[in-house]
Amino acid sequence: MLAVINAELVMHNHLVSNGVILVEDGKIAAFGEMRDIQIPKEAEILDAKGQYVGPGFIDIHTHAGGGKFFAEDPLYAARHFLKHGTTTVLAALYFSMNQQEYIEAIRKIQDAMAQPDGKNILGFYMEGPYLNSKFGCDKTNNPWMKPVCREDYQPVIDAVGNDVMVWAIAPERENIEQFVMDAKKAKRDVRFSVAHSEASPQQIERLMPYGLCIGTHHTNATGDRPRYPECRGVCVDEAVNYNRDIYAELICDSRGIHVNPYMLRLVRRIKGDDRLILISDAYVGDGPVPLGYEGVTDINFDKTGEIAGSNLTLEAASRNMMRHTGASIVDVFNYASYNPAHVLGLTDRGEIAVGKRADLVVVDDKINIKNILFKGEMQS
Repeated sequence: MLAVINAELVMHNHLVSNGVILVEDGKIAAFGEMRDIQIPKEAEILDAKGQYVGPGFIDIHTHAGGGKFFAEDPLYAARHFLKHGTTTVLAALYFSMNQQEYIEAIRKIQDAMAQPDGKNILGFYMEGPYLNSKFGCDKTNNPWMKPVCREDYQPVIDAVGNDVMVWAIAPERENIEQFVMDAKKAKRDVRFSVAHSEASPQQIERLMPYGLCIGTHHTNATGDRPRYPECRGVCVDEAVNYNRDIYAELICDSRGIHVNPYMLRLVRRIKGDDRLILISDAYVGDGPVPLGYEGVTDINFDKTGEIAGSNLTLEAASRNMMRHTGASIVDVFNYASYNPAHVLGLTDRGEIAVGKRADLVVVDDKINIKNILFKGEMQS
């Protein structure tokens, strides 16, 4: 048994001071204030030294870690995220892959998931294949611009199998509903997200009964449909903001480039703290840094100067969110752990509760990582 002592416990909606967590067989056996918890004499002790202890981060959308794509070196990327407190990660694969490249990457990552160093890879976030080619980085490299076709996509669905957690789609693509239904045949409870899209609210809402419940990197790579040139139309961002059942992913970089800090505060006010999800959307981009972005180190650019994801991990994103919006440490742990677990239907992690997996991080008040537990085991 392991006892984490002298901790400020970050719960779902409050803090527990002078807290203790007892861990046994990789799960949380008990928690509470020191005065209420009997610590067994034989227990190993981890002294948090008054720091915060919260649930391990869950990054549902990221392509790379430490400068390497998951498709390139999944074990390296997985280790990178675990060292930064991400105890659950979905490997994201982008629409720039053709059918064979998708299948090869899926198999490579599935092999890594079965190895000890890939233990924090839960599955896949399929950002494609059917997105809108007008939006996003590397958009000229899109092998999926022709009509939605079962012969093209079914081998990818078959390869990813039950390991897929999220399919990102552009709801305006013709015959996209056929793809959605076939994806659900392969995995009944798979989630869908609206991504790289200029869909109308009606096109988005039509797919919500099938499981569309996420807005991919909200306010990024989305279009507008103005009726008159001088007016703003109603499109993806408005539909995500309006619909309570859609969670909004946010990339929160240090300078507020992906999402302006004022927009972050606005989205937080509209969606509420229980519908926000912090993601890293980490990528590998070596394009030139555009004029005005000198000194930016936590985002990437493609060869045309388009933003190409980030170099973030979730502890940094959480730190940025606190600074940009005034969110509390309880709030950002919800955005980076509790809410991601809920949107994926994960009932065994994402909060400090008896019976949950002992995926825990010890952090200071600026979310700097001090210690990491994965299923109750200390990580170096």
